[in-house]
Amino acid sequence: MKALLILAALTLLASAPARADAPKIAVFDFELLDTSLQGEVDGPRADEQERLAQVGDQLRKALEASGKFQVLDISSVKAALHRNNLQACGGCDLQFAKQLGADLVITGVVQKVSNLILNMNIYLRDVATGRMMTSMSADLRGNTDESWSRAMSYLIRNRLLAPNYGAPQ
Repeated sequence: MKALLILAALTLLASAPARADAPKIAVFDFELLDTSLQGEVDGPRADEQERLAQVGDQLRKALEASGKFQVLDISSVKAALHRNNLQACGGCDLQFAKQLGADLVITGVVQKVSNLILNMNIYLRDVATGRMMTSMSADLRGNTDESWSRAMSYLIRNRLLAPNYGAPQ
């Protein structure tokens, strides 16, 4: 059953170019889970906060360019988003997405173990049902603009917009 749901979701993602009825998607800014010693000692870093914004923008642009989605403007809920931990707020991401009129919502988190070891995760949920449609993850090495951008590009190309991602083998 789960495989059928994922296949249905991915069929939706791989459908024809944008139409007026293309699903409306809210892509919320990514969050950082910093479990590194450096993060514990020094606190949040400006360069990492900027990278979080950049990968969110990169994802929005790619989804819009794919023609498969109507990417919604999140500015009206942005301040509230940043006051919450979207991974642990009990579904507040769905409430914010409903306010925007979204069919689908993407949240994401980058976990930093150290400056060398990071992991990027994307979660796609159906707003009406709250069901997780798919999740994906990529490990990255190095805490640079380039490594973050490449990890996002990989997830977009080989997971989120890949024609057969999640299809039963």
